[in-house]
Amino acid sequence: MNKERLINEFIELVQIDSETMNEQQIGPVIVNKMKSLGMEVTLDHSQSKTGYGFDNVYGILKGNDSSKKTVFFTTHMDTVTPGNGIKPIINNDYIETDNTTILGADDKAGIAACFESIRHIQEQDIKHGDIEFVITVGEESGLVGAKAFDESLIKADFGYAVDGMGPIGTMVVQAPTQSKIKINIQGKKAHAGMAPEEGISAIEVASLAVSNMPLGRINENTTANIGTFIAEGPTNIVSDSVEIIAEARSLIDEEMSDQVNKMKEAVKVACDQYNTTYTFEHEVMYPSFKYTEQDEVVSIAKNATERIGLEANIIKAGGGSDGNVFSGKGKPTIILSVGYEDIHTTDEKMSIDRLVQVTEQISSIIEGM
Repeated sequence: MNKERLINEFIELVQIDSETMNEQQIGPVIVNKMKSLGMEVTLDHSQSKTGYGFDNVYGILKGNDSSKKTVFFTTHMDTVTPGNGIKPIINNDYIETDNTTILGADDKAGIAACFESIRHIQEQDIKHGDIEFVITVGEESGLVGAKAFDESLIKADFGYAVDGMGPIGTMVVQAPTQSKIKINIQGKKAHAGMAPEEGISAIEVASLAVSNMPLGRINENTTANIGTFIAEGPTNIVSDSVEIIAEARSLIDEEMSDQVNKMKEAVKVACDQYNTTYTFEHEVMYPSFKYTEQDEVVSIAKNATERIGLEANIIKAGGGSDGNVFSGKGKPTIILSVGYEDIHTTDEKMSIDRLVQVTEQISSIIEGM
């Protein structure tokens, strides 16, 4: 592996603007790089569905050993904001920014590591099966690219999302499903000073509903939260409308559904008490997944990590990723740590040692298939 080349490519990638929904500059660069590595590249034409800046990119490097299994890796090309005009700085063992923008190691460190791992196995003539890559758009704005991707392009039985936090060797084998909830509670207007008893305060109704909802940490698997509570109007008018935006998450699908139903029941009871109406909409944003060390997708990554002298740290997570989406599409996918730090902030940084380690880990997975 060429450490200097890896660093230079990472620095090159983070300097290409690609805030989520605006991947039009980095997309063609990724395509050209994949082709230069000898991959067959396919654009999935999802841009017409998503409205994002580019298509998802699929690439396959054909194997040189038919006894080796096919594997896929997925990363994303978009970043959060502020992600334009990034100026990376090497500071001892870290690559940082000038603190006016993010760095974009999430997930361009993953992309750079994947590309360098391919160069490594080619230069060392390492035997491998087919290696597939899916580089998505819109991960940072709701896993949009992964949701739009046609999973029939992927031939591998399982794969790895190279997009996690923590020391290299950390792998997420369980992650929750999430439901987004939108509630609108209707009241009745009246003059707040002259005839308040003729009105129904939507704020009172909504407050009662929220107070009766189980929220926060429900149990070891499940959480729920109110993110937005909106009621606007003058103080002399009884409020006739409240909008609530909430979420429920759980490692267990059934528990998430049960939590959503409890929140809906709290709204119904409150509205019935005040003799008013409501709407309650919810949408599952991504499915959960759960694997164990007995599953091949986990055991191969664990063994590969230990072969390069690192400890495999198998954990569960509280958030969703493209790995949830691909697992839900029938392609078991766990999350590999990239090792970035302070992501989604202007203090974001990437350890050079960790960048090297994740590249070695990916190479080891490929070799061990």
